[in-house]
Amino acid sequence: MVSQGMVSLTKSLCTMAPRVRLKNPKMMQNLKTGSCHLRFRNLRVFLSTKLSQWEPSPFVHASAEEAGGIVLEKASNVFESIISETAEEEKVDSGQQQRANSQIQVLKWPIWLLGPSVLLTSGMAPTLWLPLSSVFLGSNVVSLLSLIGLDCIFNLGATLFLLMADSCARPKDPSQSCNSTPPFSYKFWNIFALVTGFLVPTLLLFGSQTGLFGSLQPELPFISSAVLLFPYFILLAVQTLTEILTWHWQSPVWLVTPVVYEAYRVLQLMRGLKLSAEVNAPVWVVHMLRGLVSWWVLILGMQLMRVSWFAGFASSTTNQKPQSVE
Repeated sequence: MVSQGMVSLTKSLCTMAPRVRLKNPKMMQNLKTGSCHLRFRNLRVFLSTKLSQWEPSPFVHASAEEAGGIVLEKASNVFESIISETAEEEKVDSGQQQRANSQIQVLKWPIWLLGPSVLLTSGMAPTLWLPLSSVFLGSNVVSLLSLIGLDCIFNLGATLFLLMADSCARPKDPSQSCNSTPPFSYKFWNIFALVTGFLVPTLLLFGSQTGLFGSLQPELPFISSAVLLFPYFILLAVQTLTEILTWHWQSPVWLVTPVVYEAYRVLQLMRGLKLSAEVNAPVWVVHMLRGLVSWWVLILGMQLMRVSWFAGFASSTTNQKPQSVE
């Protein structure tokens, strides 16, 4: 029914002619046909705008190439804007990070002087300049506690020094991880040196007290042996704990830790040799202390050799990296 009404309506519109008289009949015919076409076209537009709510709206079709070109242009513009924004953000972040790193490095400069100063005042100054008579008042508990107090002051200074050295050894960029692990051979020989330094005097003292070694006579009283060797055993335990912690935390100061403690241990044993005359120690105790001094000087020399080896190994690895990149 709708199609028949549209056909009848178009026929009535086409039969309607303008009331204009023209002399040329051909022009009259052209005008009729043109007006019919114009009215029919207007009618199509009018009908297309008056569609019912149940009829689908007309679609405007475009070629796939044009649609793809539009999408690609929009996508490229979006990506270019995102890339430019991220590049600007990276520049700003890098600038801020460089400023923060420079500030951190400026703060680290005084540590290079402060760390050794703390180690000197806490360890060497009391041992070298403090009179022994002010610390040792005889073979008693007070003298023992005074000597342990001196060693505790050194332990505090050594801990502060190692913390400062760790902060200086870390990379400039705080975001970079620093995982420094010593080799197994290094750990083995350090534990071997510590265990040997603990077992030898312990076995000698035990053999002298029980009579297993008949040549280790006369016996050394307990309080005198405690004054001479108990601070030595405490320092061994503190060094062992510190080294285990540096290995567990993968701190770069694992190479410096035994050097710090073993250098002070040599001074500690030299102080014990002076105290051996005050407590009237037997000759075998004096020889034992001299043997311990020789042992730890040997271990300290090996540690310094390891430091030089590690410096050469690090320089060789840094020289090989640019060659591998090329």
